[in-house]
Amino acid sequence: MKDNYQDILALLPYGPNFCFVDELLALNKEGVIGQYRFAKEAPFYADHFPENPITPGVLLLECMAQIGLVCLGIYLLKKELQEVPQIAFSSSKVNFYRPHRPGELLRVEAKKKLFRLQQLRVNASAYNEAGELVAQAELAGMWSKKTKTDA
Repeated sequence: MKDNYQDILALLPYGPNFCFVDELLALNKEGVIGQYRFAKEAPFYADHFPENPITPGVLLLECMAQIGLVCLGIYLLKKELQEVPQIAFSSSKVNFYRPHRPGELLRVEAKKKLFRLQQLRVNASAYNEAGELVAQAELAGMWSKKTKTDA
């Protein structure tokens, strides 16, 4: 039976033009798997290598952070959250291995490395539709909204 993670997606602190999470496929206290399809007609493709467009690395990294840090962090803190959280992205170490093309699905898998004092650190990997590694990153973030235990 496939879990429904709509409650986690509803707490994402992004508007529709900057949300890079379409679906969560798996989520537990140790990690998350999610995916996002970058629309072929997204405006940034027109100017990012117009003759051979690729997804900008900063947007790949943002997608990895939204799935790997934000979705997992909301899941880990969900019982304690009083409101939609704000997350401060504090660090990343990223390597890009191959280009990601317009319209292609990106699958992100993130594993928790550390979760303490409202700081989350994960190792995240992003794959294209063929299952090829696109990028890997160590990501960290801090939660800045109060939880019920802070009140």
